[in-house]
Amino acid sequence: MKNMNNAHQSQKIIFFDGVCLICNRTVDFLLKNDRKKRLKFASLQSAFAVDFLQQLRNQSVKEDTIIFYDEGQIFIKSTAVLKIAAYLGMPYALFDVFFVIPRPWRDLFYDIIARNRAKWFGSREQCRVPDQETSGRIIA
Repeated sequence: MKNMNNAHQSQKIIFFDGVCLICNRTVDFLLKNDRKKRLKFASLQSAFAVDFLQQLRNQSVKEDTIIFYDEGQIFIKSTAVLKIAAYLGMPYALFDVFFVIPRPWRDLFYDIIARNRAKWFGSREQCRVPDQETSGRIIA
């Protein structure tokens, strides 16, 4: 990883669309159900995410793609969702069974939801701001 700040190398960071309502509801769910508080979150629109992902991947990222950075590895779309579920423990870890479905098929389903998420679930005017409860877990 070139020029990457070592402070975040060992972390588990979920990059999400900060204006998407279903994305924000998912972050709320993950904040509540990540009992060990291992997961951190950053809006794809944040300066941190843009800089971090640009250094890591050397390319821009579409805002309709969830990205999971797990101790130096990048996972996107359906694979990211399944890897994140594993960190929640049981019963969510059972979603591992979906790894038997080929990634292109899983990602096709993911892409259909991603393309229609604003129409189906709505969006916000601006990204969420960390509060006292989420401070330290949401990277601005």
